[in-house]
Formats: sequence, structure tokens, C-alpha cells
Amino acid sequence: MTRLSPFFWKRKPLAVLSSLEWEALCDGCAKCCLHKLQDVDTEEVYYTNVVCRLLDTYRCRCTDYPNRSQLVPTCLVLNPNLAATLVWMPGTCAYRLLAEGKELPWWHPLVSQDAHTVHQAGVSVRGKVLSESEVDMDRLEEYVVDWFA
Repeated sequence: MTRLSPFFWKRKPLAVLSSLEWEALCDGCAKCCLHKLQDVDTEEVYYTNVVCRLLDTYRCRCTDYPNRSQLVPTCLVLNPNLAATLVWMPGTCAYRLLAEGKELPWWHPLVSQDAHTVHQAGVSVRGKVLSESEVDMDRLEEYVVDWFA
């Protein structure tokens, strides 16, 4: 198993991370998998408690990560440029935090050395969401939530 260099995220810019380092930055909150609505007039983004059908809602991980963008064409493959510009990315997202020059929070698995702290801290979508396969997607506005951060 390949080991990550300690505190690599503090020493390297996002653009030069290896694919292993890049993937390790994901805290497993799955907030990026939430369906979002955007007001056409104000451009304000509203978050729902409905997630992609590929999300394992307990583990907060994609069930077919390697093929996600083929199976779900609207699924974005995040890169350093997008991390710095997507306004809908959660304020707790490691990619966004690092792109903004901020520190990772205590509950991030790279800091805590425990993949469960993201759930223990209540930051993940675990226990808060429904799969898109369970709802009428034409009525998505009925699922707008205010707990998103």
C-alpha cells in the first residue's frame, strides 16, 4: 500500500498533487452529491436532501466511482480549477478550503486519522438524505433544505 507523505496538503498546491493525494483530500461528506437547484433570475443555489442514485448513503461514497461520469453525465470530475471556482461547493470541502488558502478542520480524516470523524461531527450527509431513485425528480423543489453548509 502506498503511504501518503504527512501533511502533503500543507506543502503542495492542489495543481501538483498526485492522484492518490488528490483523492485522499475527499473527506467523505458527500455534500457534492446533493442535487441543487439554481434560481434563473438571481443565480442563487438551493440545496436539496436528494442525492445521486450512485451514492451509498451510509458510507457516503459513490458505488461506481470509476464510471460515475459515464453513468451520470452531470457528475463533475473535480479538478484544481473547478475547486477554486465552483461557488456551490460546500464551505467545509477540503478542495475548496485549500483552494482558498484555509486549513483542514479537525474532523477531516487526514487530520484526525479517522475516516469516521466526518460523520461523528455531523458534517456528512449520512442519515439526512434520500436517493433520487426514491423521489419524484420533477418535484425537487419540495426537498430544499437549510442544513447545508
